[in-house]
Amino acid sequence: MPTDETKDSPLKTGGAGLTRRTLFELAGFAVAAAALPFQPTAAQEQESAIPGDPSGISPIMEELSAYMAEAKDRALPAEVVEKVKQHILDTLGAMISGSELPPGRRALQFAREYGGKPVATVVASDILCGPIEAALANGELGHSDETDDSHGPSRSHPGVSVVPSALAAGELYGISGAHFLRAVTLGYDVGTRVTMAMGGPAYQAATHRSTHSTVAAFGAGAAAGCAASLDAQKMRLLLDYSSQQASGFGVWKRDAQHMEKAFVFAGKPAAGGVTAAILVRSGWTGVDDVFSGSDNFFEAFGPRESGVLKADPSLLIEKLGGRFEVTRTNIKKWSVGSPIQAPLDALVNFFKQRSFTAEDVKSVVVRIAHDEANTVSNREMPDICMQHMIAVMLLDKTVSFHSAHDLQRMKDPVVLRQRAKVEVLADERIDARRPRREAIVDLTLNDGTHLNKWVRDVRGTAQNPMTRDEVADKARDLIAPVLGARSCAALIDKVFGLEDAKDIRELRPLLQRS
Repeated sequence: MPTDETKDSPLKTGGAGLTRRTLFELAGFAVAAAALPFQPTAAQEQESAIPGDPSGISPIMEELSAYMAEAKDRALPAEVVEKVKQHILDTLGAMISGSELPPGRRALQFAREYGGKPVATVVASDILCGPIEAALANGELGHSDETDDSHGPSRSHPGVSVVPSALAAGELYGISGAHFLRAVTLGYDVGTRVTMAMGGPAYQAATHRSTHSTVAAFGAGAAAGCAASLDAQKMRLLLDYSSQQASGFGVWKRDAQHMEKAFVFAGKPAAGGVTAAILVRSGWTGVDDVFSGSDNFFEAFGPRESGVLKADPSLLIEKLGGRFEVTRTNIKKWSVGSPIQAPLDALVNFFKQRSFTAEDVKSVVVRIAHDEANTVSNREMPDICMQHMIAVMLLDKTVSFHSAHDLQRMKDPVVLRQRAKVEVLADERIDARRPRREAIVDLTLNDGTHLNKWVRDVRGTAQNPMTRDEVADKARDLIAPVLGARSCAALIDKVFGLEDAKDIRELRPLLQRS
């Protein structure tokens, strides 16, 4: 709880007497008012009317905004429904397990102290708060570590911004389970296409901006806008407000505690998406097409080569409605950083080939891409340290959420002895395969046996997807230790039957601690 000094000190940017408590109380009233139907006066309608000249809105924006507005009523293919359920469950598992980690604990503290009006669920707690605060807290929970999903072509982690945003807005407006599934699906489709239109992973290298944050801002906005049932014009305004909140740059890599990273990837954009939807639904005006015309989003954010803008806005609508990006999004089999997934898969393959113990191993050489080696080699956090996780896998023959987050084992002499056998090398052959997460692993036993595996299709990727049972098994590992086996089982069943839920708030008792 805040101290007396904190409660009573005015914010530097506010007038005398404007305290943090007062600010969040006002925010709560604003959210409550925004949830009511907006009834503009005749003068307001004239002021906010769409310009009569259709040339002010590009054909790309016309198609995109119409698609977004119709998404809440558009039936999804059965295979897409199944896939989005798996990603929702996987993201909820990341959020719940994240409550046990430092970023998650700080997120819960924030929600409890500055929660606003009790409208939306903060998972793994007994907290109800305003939808903006709930989205921020749940996003931070979801990316408290490296458990959540990832989308290679856009270089992003869409689930941890899209699902918290859709959940918070969905609770605010009382949407059905089917509507929620469609909102989440739309978030994946819109957010990922934005950075793909700017070159995908190359965009971050060229601009130092975070693809993860950019995707999340638009994905969370689209999901919340769908939950808010915005029409086509309001969807255009939503994209405008989402663009103004797109931020984040590569400095997050210096944060050793994963807290700022979670804020950039998930917490901030999830809250921003809900904010944009609420404001636009309540009548705020803006620019009808932020993707074209003077000073547009691509001119401001897009990479340039020799002064020439390297962006293709047409990719915003490429195969829209035919290619669903959630089906191209990876679910991690192991609760570790993405570059470590393939090497762990290789070790599982070796265990199947022949029987051996950690003490039988002489050396392990792991070859991955240069950018991946920089990310996961000898890191101080266990779940993103390649050498440590290889050592744990050699000893345990598997990796659980608990073993991937056990800081004490990083000092264990038994683990350190195995870790000393592991060498991580950057390999140009793997560079050429990016953004795919591939690896070449060479393992040598003391008797001279040599095992080699080039893992091209990591388990959980679109090319080698996990089954429903595998996703559920991972969810049990993440959820049951926090909420208990019975609540975990009920939550899994509820998620896989979401299309039958009349109100998304039915999830609330299954997501919270009693």
